[in-house]
Amino acid sequence: MISDETITDFTQFTQPSLGLTDQQVIESRKKYGTNILTPPEKEPLWHQLIKKFNDPLIIILLIAGILSVGISLYEFYGLAKSASVFFEPAGIFIAIILATGLAFIFELKADKEFAILNQVRDDDAVSVIRNGKPLSIPKKDVVVGDIILISQGEEIPADAILLESVSMSVDESTLTGEPLAHKSADQNLADTEATFPTNHVMRGTKVMEGHGTAHVIAVGDNTENGHVYQAAQIDNTVKTPLNIQLDSLGRLISNASYTIAGLIIVAKLLFYFNWQPLSWTIALPVALLFYLIIFKFPKYKPQKSITLAVILSVVFISMVMIVFEYSGNNGNISELLAYTLQTIMISVTLIVVAVPEGLPMAITLSLAYSMRRMLKTNNLVRKMHACETMGAATVICTDKTGTLTQNRMSVSDSYFPEQPDSRLSPNATLHALAIAVNTTARISDNGSSRPDILGNPTEGALLLWIKAMGFDPDKLKKNVAIIGEIPFTTEKKYMATVIANKDGEKYLFVKGAPEILLSICSHTAPQLSVNEIHNRLKKWQSQSMRTLGFAYKKLSESENAISGNLISATDITFCGIVAIADPIRHEVPAAIAECRQAGVDVKIVTGDTPGTAIEIARQIGLWTENDNETNIITGPEFGSLTDSQIDNIAMKIKIIARARPLDKKRLVESLQRLGQVVAVTGDGTNDAPALKAAHVGLSMGDGTSVAKEASDITIVDNSFSSIGRAVMWGRSLYQNIQRFILFQITVNIAACLIVLAGAFIGYESPLTVTQMLWVNLIMDTFAAMALASLPPSKKVMENKPRHRSSFIITRPMWNIIIPTGLIMFGILFGMVYIFENTHINSITDIFNIKAWNTGTLSPYELSLIFTTFVLMQFWNMFNARAFATGRSAFHLHKCGEFLMIATLIFIGQIFIVQIGGEFFNVTPLSVSDWLIITFGTSPILLVGEVLRLASRITSSPQAR
Repeated sequence: MISDETITDFTQFTQPSLGLTDQQVIESRKKYGTNILTPPEKEPLWHQLIKKFNDPLIIILLIAGILSVGISLYEFYGLAKSASVFFEPAGIFIAIILATGLAFIFELKADKEFAILNQVRDDDAVSVIRNGKPLSIPKKDVVVGDIILISQGEEIPADAILLESVSMSVDESTLTGEPLAHKSADQNLADTEATFPTNHVMRGTKVMEGHGTAHVIAVGDNTENGHVYQAAQIDNTVKTPLNIQLDSLGRLISNASYTIAGLIIVAKLLFYFNWQPLSWTIALPVALLFYLIIFKFPKYKPQKSITLAVILSVVFISMVMIVFEYSGNNGNISELLAYTLQTIMISVTLIVVAVPEGLPMAITLSLAYSMRRMLKTNNLVRKMHACETMGAATVICTDKTGTLTQNRMSVSDSYFPEQPDSRLSPNATLHALAIAVNTTARISDNGSSRPDILGNPTEGALLLWIKAMGFDPDKLKKNVAIIGEIPFTTEKKYMATVIANKDGEKYLFVKGAPEILLSICSHTAPQLSVNEIHNRLKKWQSQSMRTLGFAYKKLSESENAISGNLISATDITFCGIVAIADPIRHEVPAAIAECRQAGVDVKIVTGDTPGTAIEIARQIGLWTENDNETNIITGPEFGSLTDSQIDNIAMKIKIIARARPLDKKRLVESLQRLGQVVAVTGDGTNDAPALKAAHVGLSMGDGTSVAKEASDITIVDNSFSSIGRAVMWGRSLYQNIQRFILFQITVNIAACLIVLAGAFIGYESPLTVTQMLWVNLIMDTFAAMALASLPPSKKVMENKPRHRSSFIITRPMWNIIIPTGLIMFGILFGMVYIFENTHINSITDIFNIKAWNTGTLSPYELSLIFTTFVLMQFWNMFNARAFATGRSAFHLHKCGEFLMIATLIFIGQIFIVQIGGEFFNVTPLSVSDWLIITFGTSPILLVGEVLRLASRITSSPQAR
């Protein structure tokens, strides 16, 4: 709020009748600044791109890529291998670039779409007095000291003090939630309970009725609007649930890969020294090194970690040489060092293989896919992580107006004499005329089915009511002459208009609080019961509806109905009442029920009175007969509590009524301290701090620019049902990520175990570098695309929200991953064992082996192993697709993209094997080989189908 000293200071600039001079405008602008809200500082594009590398799995990939480059350089220059050794590191860095690049591009595109949606109207025209003359200037040019002229329907350009006002009411909902705040330059009419002084008007609020002049006391960032906007710029450092879970997954993957790599080093060297007892001492430096890598190096400074790693590596090499010296081995030292280095390279390569290169790609593709599809369901996603985070939401803090309600006052019920079919009365034209002329509102025809209301929304509702019954308010008003008016005031609580029609007949029309009108009326219209009037008023008011009464009198030619701004006429007839409400959106109760069934708590934070808020909550199914005063609190009561006191009651609160700008933010922070994942909706400047602080901020499509800037998602159609769809998309997206992890970890278990087992028994790796490139990069990428494209499922709304810190791999996933991975390993190890001990020329020879001869794997045998491994993955991808669906993997409705990508994978494998040649170290397979391998690996899917069928049977109601 502007201080008294500042108000006193700026008054030196101007006289109300003259306004500022040009020189004073320059001085004021220099001293108090311009009337522009300072936009948040945009990050440089390069910085936005760099931030994409903060993902833990991307960091692992970078480390693996650097190690892979080192190994490839040694193999190329030291071992004179072909340039194909560089395909592995190249593939890793391609995966990194694709994953980070896609996230960067999609978020950049969303920001551009958002900028178009959220243009700040700094060039809107404002009427001011300068140099003694009225003129129009852009809003951004208003300065402290300006005299502004404000009229009905206009937005206040800056904070100001009223000098003059006539029947003025302002919509302050963007700051306080109050849709109609009475304003007056007369301090005798001050509302002591108002959030802002009655003679103050604030930037960003809108004049709903009346007009006036005001003295500007603050512009731009110094306005109340600007203060809230700056509060919304506080950086939100809350980690998203997905980030937390990926951190855990990244640690699991890296720790497991380091452990297996250490075991491989020890096993291969023990095998080299024929498992002599002395050789077991080599395990000590290896175990210590990998222990430090896993548990200590992340906490150490880089210099300390590097120093220790070098020391332990020297100790390790020294111990290898000592063991060699005393082992009596017949080899030479150069062969030993070459073997040791090759062993280290195999281990490091395994670390590279163990990291799921496709996971960042799967996450990015899933998020990007959902981001684009959610726009079609009226959710404009600005931050990609918000897609998934909505799926983890446990609490939604929502405002009322425009989100739960239609933000459009309408006549809900009425009581007029002999009222058939909701029409006014037999004297409908007279009553319609009374509504049309005794008003300050107007209907603006915008060409749509929902015309705009200029002025008081309550009066606008009455105009729309008679318009829906076939009356033209403008035409009715043009056919009469208005010869007297009494504007509405909070003291009188009524307004009156005297008109004369073309026939010279004069009428007095009065509209206002029913109890006031009943007190000034002599009688009621025929067929109107006073008892019924009171009963209906009591019922409507208990439902927090606004009630209005109507009265009239046909005047004689010489009769004066108004005297001294008061009604002087007598013998007035009370003719009817109406109830006006901002109706809830038709789809909201079902959407609220869906969210609550899904375990998502909903809380209303509104500037309305407790009675109105409770009634709205009751209508949408949020407030039940079991709720009481412990479930509702007012803004002043909430503000008086300490943080710890709020934490004690936050989960019980269903409604905060009479909420102030920062109450919602404090509620959000309290819920976050309690471990909740919080989404917040808002459309006003007052909502911006809470939108920024929440895990997901949801602004409304017709909300303020400040609210949209602070949000992660913009609900284009303002509807709560769109929020429910966002939750469904987020949960489905998370399941798609889980499906890819299930698929990928299963593959990696099989790959790691086959290499580890081969190290212990001295077998060569059955997969070459280029084959692993296809398996771990191309397959991963295609699988990521396939699983990311799966459509959302409403079934996910039957589940409760996951805990934000729960591990991303669940028990049901492990129950699939471990058995399937072991089966794949068993099949591959059996093939390696057979092919190492005999040679075959056709896959059918496996069933007719006559002699065992130790040897090496031929290109044909490597092709069989490679193709078997890939096709096992192919079938397992269908298992992953069916995970958590409760359906067969063959239920492929709306999965056209998945089928297309699966087909491409199969065709790609045939293409590589048949023409890959030396590049992939393969030879073409016959048609019979392909048929046998394809059908021979299909039990991977068929076993999964049997398990899913058994699960459906045991979980069916009949089984229970």
